[in-house]
Amino acid sequence: MPAPLGHVVPNRRRAPLKNVPVQGTPVEDNTAKRTILPYSPLFAVGGIILGGIEQYIFNLPLFAHALWTIALIGAGFPVVWRTLRAARHGNYATDVVASLSIVTAAIIGQPLAGLVIVLMQTGGEALEKFAERRASAAVRELEKAAPRIAHLISGARGLVDVPVGELNVGDVFLVRPGEMVPCDGLVLSGISEIDASQLTGEAIPVPAREGTPLMSGSLNAHGVLSVRASARAAESQYSKIVELVRVAQASKSPLQRLADRYAVWFTPATLAVCVVTFFLTRNWDSVLAVLVVATPCPLILATPVAIIGGINRAARQKIIVRHGAALEMLSDATIAVFDKTGTLTVGKPSVRSVVALPGFTEREVLRNAAAVEQGSSHLLARVVVEEGEKRYGRLPEATQHRESPGEGLTGIVGGTEVVVGSRAFVARHAPVSLDVFDDAVDGDAGLRAYVLLSGKPAGIIEYADSLRPELKSFLARLGELGLSRTVLLSGDRAANATAIGLESGIKEAHGELLPADKAAMVTRFRASGEVVLMVGDGTNDAPALSAADVGVALAGHGGGVTSEAADVVILVDDLSKVGEAVAISRRTMRLARQSIVTGLVLSGIAMIFAAYGFIPPTEGALLQEAIDVAVILNALRASWS
Repeated sequence: MPAPLGHVVPNRRRAPLKNVPVQGTPVEDNTAKRTILPYSPLFAVGGIILGGIEQYIFNLPLFAHALWTIALIGAGFPVVWRTLRAARHGNYATDVVASLSIVTAAIIGQPLAGLVIVLMQTGGEALEKFAERRASAAVRELEKAAPRIAHLISGARGLVDVPVGELNVGDVFLVRPGEMVPCDGLVLSGISEIDASQLTGEAIPVPAREGTPLMSGSLNAHGVLSVRASARAAESQYSKIVELVRVAQASKSPLQRLADRYAVWFTPATLAVCVVTFFLTRNWDSVLAVLVVATPCPLILATPVAIIGGINRAARQKIIVRHGAALEMLSDATIAVFDKTGTLTVGKPSVRSVVALPGFTEREVLRNAAAVEQGSSHLLARVVVEEGEKRYGRLPEATQHRESPGEGLTGIVGGTEVVVGSRAFVARHAPVSLDVFDDAVDGDAGLRAYVLLSGKPAGIIEYADSLRPELKSFLARLGELGLSRTVLLSGDRAANATAIGLESGIKEAHGELLPADKAAMVTRFRASGEVVLMVGDGTNDAPALSAADVGVALAGHGGGVTSEAADVVILVDDLSKVGEAVAISRRTMRLARQSIVTGLVLSGIAMIFAAYGFIPPTEGALLQEAIDVAVILNALRASWS
């Protein structure tokens, strides 16, 4: 049964809550990792550099060896100690072989090789921690954008500015032009238009008058509104968005490293070879040689080198991948989920058609409507003016201009009375029946403006948010990459979402969704076993981006909150770059796996020769270095075009 809205479902990629262990599963002790381990990369780098200076500049090999040994003890001890503690809970990953290799390197007098292993092992973990800290920036961005002050109407004190947190249900407050609604409420008086794009993703403002419910996070375009609070700020819609992002990020479990998947069998195989070698030869040199050639450098190096190469290649394509785990999850994606406005569409309405009724021409309808709308700042008015100027050049002046916010306009153009607006607004100014409008168009197909000229129904202007020109080829590209299941999630009306889905070729479309609904649907997909790629561009998409396995933000439309919540950011306004990101990720991880397998096969062959005494420890270290170089060179191909 699908999960209810707002429910976070744990699965193989998600833990129920941060720092809360799942019953019946071993829990890794991260004490050393949290305290000492972050300094291991610094010890390793410092030791390598200082020892290198003594060795190659001052020609003091003994002093260099001493420095490398001290650094190896300081940097390697936390790794070995953590491995021992983790092993108590049955966690055997690359750390086991790495720890044995570090100890072996110290025993046979190869501290520099040990430091390289420490650096490879802990450097990637340090980058992962940095990525985790960056993830919390999305919540900070959302909190920073939230209103701090509310204009409370107090019977005793009049109008008083109070912190938003002090508003209670039933309090009455003012929202001035250009201000964000501080908490959910109901309009008591005033007329205005509300931009709810942060919550719904739809750029077109909606009218607000007495009785209109408002959601916190909406922006008051113009006009002063008196509003009665229906919820405290902490329980309002904007706070729910912040909390959804916070919960989604806190509940994401760490991605199992690709290297650890191979280490599950490589580690016990290595230990088994060592045991067999000792019982057959009773020669510790042979055992040490096996451990030396079995160092997990192919495991440790292949994935980060390939991922760094993939990230660099993506950056050249104006695609910013914020951490390596995002590239891994992107390569495994099985379903692509999209926001509508600004993602699949251009994000700006345009005039789709002008329908002239009998007795009038398209020129008369559009030119007169555009002339009146020149005096309005409404988004749809600007669209009509632009279309009128594009078709007919300079527009005539309108006099006696009057605007009813969110409803329509009236004016006189060349002696002709012009009325433009919603069906209800036009009906109040029409002395005749408007049934002729219904006969001119098919059903409720979208957003329209109705036009009266001299009191007579003259025509209809139909609007549309055009699909991106690259959309069809982009979806075809996703299909080629194996992402054939695509889903549209929109805050727009269900009919419009379905129409856009059919037009674009996306069969599964859902409309009238709030941010919490989008995040819940993403969670449902994940609960069913899908690896979810979510693509969005607005603040309303932030919870869904955070809830997805990998979130991709189109930053060409702006929106720092969306970019902070996403794992991948497209710097240009080009949807096809999402397909490019998927292609890069899949090639990168294919090369990483190829490099790991190649390195392990070569190491396995070397282990057999070392077990029979054909490869001494010192020569084994040199051979392993050669294998490492081969692995690195192959993984570096991820950065090539």
